[in-house]
Amino acid sequence: MPSHRLRAGCAATRSIFVLSLLPLSIVFGALNHRSSQIQDDHCGDAEGGTELQEVVFVIQSQRNSFHAQRAEERRAKLLRQAVELKVNPPTVLLLHSLNHNEGDWSIFPVLPLLFEAHGKTSSWFVFLEEETNVRVGQLRCTLSRFDAGKEWFLGKPLQDKEATIIHHYAFANDPSSFSYPDFAAAWVLSKPLIQRLASKVKEEPPKSDFTIDLKHEIALYIWEDGQGPSLTAVPDLCTDLETSLRARSCITTLSTHMPHCGDPVRKEDIFVAVKTCQKFHMERIPVVKKTWEKDAALLEYYSDYADPSIPTIDLGVPNTERGHCGKTFAILKRFARDVVTQADWLLIVDDDTLISLPRLRTLLRCYNPREPVALGERYGYGLGQGGYSYITGGGGMVFSRMAVSKLLASSCRCYSDNAPDDMVLGMCLNALGIPVTHSPLFHQARPSDYPKDLLVHQTPVSFHKHWNIDPVKVYYEWLAGNAGPTSHPSNWEWRAEL
Repeated sequence: MPSHRLRAGCAATRSIFVLSLLPLSIVFGALNHRSSQIQDDHCGDAEGGTELQEVVFVIQSQRNSFHAQRAEERRAKLLRQAVELKVNPPTVLLLHSLNHNEGDWSIFPVLPLLFEAHGKTSSWFVFLEEETNVRVGQLRCTLSRFDAGKEWFLGKPLQDKEATIIHHYAFANDPSSFSYPDFAAAWVLSKPLIQRLASKVKEEPPKSDFTIDLKHEIALYIWEDGQGPSLTAVPDLCTDLETSLRARSCITTLSTHMPHCGDPVRKEDIFVAVKTCQKFHMERIPVVKKTWEKDAALLEYYSDYADPSIPTIDLGVPNTERGHCGKTFAILKRFARDVVTQADWLLIVDDDTLISLPRLRTLLRCYNPREPVALGERYGYGLGQGGYSYITGGGGMVFSRMAVSKLLASSCRCYSDNAPDDMVLGMCLNALGIPVTHSPLFHQARPSDYPKDLLVHQTPVSFHKHWNIDPVKVYYEWLAGNAGPTSHPSNWEWRAEL
């Protein structure tokens, strides 16, 4: 055996011996860091590799101060990698600051702007979330495998297991036949595709008035009934935690499954308002009491009938079959009276909402209650034509006391008691310039309505609807416990299968 191989073998043996003396967390951390460095350097030196200056990163940021700060930190990390690789830096944009248009989060309105500003100098447009880590050296290598002169739509594919209401029951005969990107893993458009899309948006805006699941709707718009490209899977675009062994070969990873900003807010900091009506007192309220009511320090049930056995409070607003605007505004006014509560936060939920209050308390530590905060799952109406965003009510609507004060001080009112409360509040917030802050941890539908590969990298805060499920079982499988997956590993057995 050649002497240099003996020396290498001895060196490797010494390295293994030294590593064996270290804590496993340090060993794995060192290996991960060294592995990522080697891969980045190799990809960065790949012949014909994409130059970073040809890449535009678009961080899907939000106007809320917490999210804007996180996005700025992500931009700084991307630019720092370019310095470490000693290459020309990429362009890194924050979505919320591109055009100061509330609807820009839906991507479609900014496509013409992106192409006009960067189409001549850039070949690739990479969209990512604020928690998405990117190894830019590996990304250069991967992008070089694709012809930048052709239309490409790249990402980590998600598929529906069954037809779902949040996708308007699309592809009902074979839901898994259509792929759409997991935004958390980043997704990529080539210049020819973004050029065509920019022109298409001007000539033919998206047909639907409602923006519900943007990931799916973007993929449908690009696919164009089979006339455009389908999503091309890139296995290296991942959603594993950056500290995990599985993430070593990934271009993208996640920093966390839920933001952690310190100790959770106190139980007494959240006032919970449950909307119900007499016909559901015996059907839905028992589910709340068996599941998450115990975690609330301040909770009231609002109904059209005062039932002392629950108890419920009659706000004097008749029950309506559609929309509950009158009831919701009565709740806002009751919360604003300090004699009821002085809590910083108001949570409004339906009686068939399943929610983890401990996880919500952890999440709310990231937000400043002295700011006007409106938090939940964000939907949009007419965003391509100057519409507005709103929090979909079923997943839970969270408001800071400041936001409630501003809403009630404005001239905004319900045009009828049965108007859709979430949409009316969205119009009010838009008129006041208060951003709707989105969290993907709130869910308007049931766990079965979402791909497992999406939920696996979340710590869900809420789900909605009791239809065709055992809601108590769903709560204990998905929402019980503070930390999520690690608290109940049996609920996440399919992690290893993905």
